[in-house]
Amino acid sequence: MLVFRIAHKKYAENLSVSGLSGRWNSNGKLVLYTSENISLALLENMVYRCGTGFNHDYKIMIIEISSKSMEQIDAKKLPKNWRGTEFYSELQNRGDFWYDRRTTLMLKVPSSVLPENHNIIINTTHPDFKNVKLIDVLDYEPDERLEKILKKYK
Repeated sequence: MLVFRIAHKKYAENLSVSGLSGRWNSNGKLVLYTSENISLALLENMVYRCGTGFNHDYKIMIIEISSKSMEQIDAKKLPKNWRGTEFYSELQNRGDFWYDRRTTLMLKVPSSVLPENHNIIINTTHPDFKNVKLIDVLDYEPDERLEKILKKYK
């Protein structure tokens, strides 16, 4: 299975994680957020960056996972407005429960940007993490049209 991540070049050469909180994890949980395709990784990054824009300092990480150890959270089983920030705590609790159990390497979650698509969260403390490999790092060539959109909302 291949998954994708867009990261600043200083973080793109290895599978390191910060342990900072996200939608599906609280502080201290060492997870790696990835997407099922490059376009979703880009959209997720655009939303996360909140108008800061991209430049040639960003890279596309291609990650290969040989393990099939995965759980999934179905968007239909989440609260109606789960995409809003008011549900962060509940979603973090779900992700933390998965993380702490360490029964699967990956958690497949709906994207808050495009709920029909998925992000794959990888538990870097799971024993199968040794089967996760960074197989390539590609240059990201920013599109001027996207830059204009991002900078408009700065």
